[in-house]
Formats: sequence, C-alpha cells, structure tokens
Amino acid sequence: MKYAIGIDLGGTQIKFALVADDGSIIRSGITDTEAQGTRDMLINKLENCAREVLLWASEEGVEVDGIGIGTPGVIDNGLVLGGAENLPDWESLPLGGMLSRRLEYPVYVDNDANLMGLAEVRYGSAAGTQDAIFLTIGTGVGGAMVLNGELYGGHRNRGAELGHIIIDSNGEECSCGAIGCLEAHGSTSALVRDYKSFLKKSQSKTEDKINGKYIIQKYHEHEGAAVQAMNRHFDYLAQGIASFINVFSPQKVIIGGGISEAGEFYVENIRKRVTKQVMKETSIFTQIERAQLGNKAGFLGAAALVFDQSKITEPILEDKTNQA
Repeated sequence: MKYAIGIDLGGTQIKFALVADDGSIIRSGITDTEAQGTRDMLINKLENCAREVLLWASEEGVEVDGIGIGTPGVIDNGLVLGGAENLPDWESLPLGGMLSRRLEYPVYVDNDANLMGLAEVRYGSAAGTQDAIFLTIGTGVGGAMVLNGELYGGHRNRGAELGHIIIDSNGEECSCGAIGCLEAHGSTSALVRDYKSFLKKSQSKTEDKINGKYIIQKYHEHEGAAVQAMNRHFDYLAQGIASFINVFSPQKVIIGGGISEAGEFYVENIRKRVTKQVMKETSIFTQIERAQLGNKAGFLGAAALVFDQSKITEPILEDKTNQA
C-alpha cells in the first residue's frame, strides 16, 4: 500500500488528507483559507497543512510518497501562471518547487478542477474507465479530461479550459474576457442572473436569498421564472456537453459541483437534451452521470496525482526558476 498527502486549496477553505492508493482516506482535516491575507501567509498555511498530515502519517506508521496540491489557476510543471483571482498574488508562483524545498518531499501541483476529475476516474463515478470528461458547475464552470487513462491538459498543461468553449457568439461576456463561453451561460452564477431577469418586476426578492438551491426549490414548485431559468441552464450545459462528446467520444461524462447534488432530475434533464443534439455515432458508448465524491474529490485527486506521477518520473526537489 502506498500513501500520499492530498491538499485541495479553495477560495474559502483548504481541505487536506492522508490517502492510500486504493482511495481510502486515513485521516482528513479542513481549515480556512483566509484569502484576504498575503501570498506568503497562504504558502505558509499550505506548508502547515502538509506538516500536520506528515505527523498523522508518522503516528500511523506509514511513509508518504509525496504531496499533491490542487489550486485554482493555470499550472505549468508546478508553476502557477495565474488565473486564480480569488487568491492573493497567485501568479508567477513556483509553488511546487518552493514547498518541495521546505518540506523535503516531492510536491506535485495541478488545477483543482483537473484533480477533481482525476479523482472521479480513479475512485468515483468513472472508476475503471479510460476516457472521461468531468465538469464542475459552480460560480464558474471547471473541467477536466482524462484520455487513455491519463489526465490531459494540452501542451504544457495550458489547456482543458472546458468552461471556455464558445456556445453563443452573441451571448454574455465571460470573466475571461470572451463572449459567449459555457461558463458565462451554464454556471450557477449565470442561472441566478437569468432567474432574476425572468422575474416579474412586481416580484420582490431578497438578493442574498437567491442562489442555485433556492431556484431549484422554486423549480420544483413550478414557479414560472425558475422553470424558465432552469430550462435555459440545462440547454446551455447540454450544448457544451454534446460538443465534448462529438470531439472526444468519452466513456463517461461526469457532472459535479454543488448544484449537481440537487438530485437525479438534474442530470436526467441534461441527458435528454444532449441525446437530441449529439451525433449518435460519437455518443453510443457515453454515459452521463453525477459525480460521487463531493467535497472529497479535490484532495483525493491531489493524492492520485502523486501516485500517477511517482510511476512515471523521479521526484524533483528543487526548482531554480522564478524563486520569488
């Protein structure tokens, strides 16, 4: 049995765990990110989380192969290039090399959505498959591709931005600056925006009361604005998913994120719409399912990254580039 440390860095919380290579969680913990602090404070916090898990490993009498970290942003060989607007100065940051030197363990870093998808393929809804597409629906739309059994991020891991395929060239502006991205139309943020636009002006709603959960509740109550907004949400997601299936013909498409936990009706509505749009030849072997791992996916995927990387490369404990 092999063991690894998995750390999932989110905008509000850091989740961390000692994980065995069969996906079993030996011990886990959680702490606030405190993203309003400085970059150095956050790096120190990640180091402290790792040291806590190393202490657990010592108490359990096991050795760890390395440390995996999932973080928002675009990652190239342990270097955070940018794209994590909710974290302090989280760009041009050689996170993997810095923490490797401090902890004297190999540290592997990848995009958080990539690692959620990897976790679902190794231990969750897509376990046993070689080709899978993963989407996480939240404030934005994140995604991951596992092709031929391996996480795929394009040249130097700069791609796999599944939330930024264009589905409406005359649509809404996305946070990335483009017009009509899947994220700008299929995220829960977009769902809330659309719901508000469909409400009659005479209807008064408390702003902080409206979120994905609230809209789904109103959808089940057959409220007109909620039904209209959810149908648009399903339509946009189906357009994106049909496109992914036509290009990659995956064995499974896994849908995660908090809103996907609303029930089977959510994925079933997407399935029905995808079936009408996708080429039958590309989709004949594809199943669309909900994610299974919930908020454990991040650190499980980070640990899986360690197990995968330890099979194909020798650990690098020093990164002499960009040691800012």
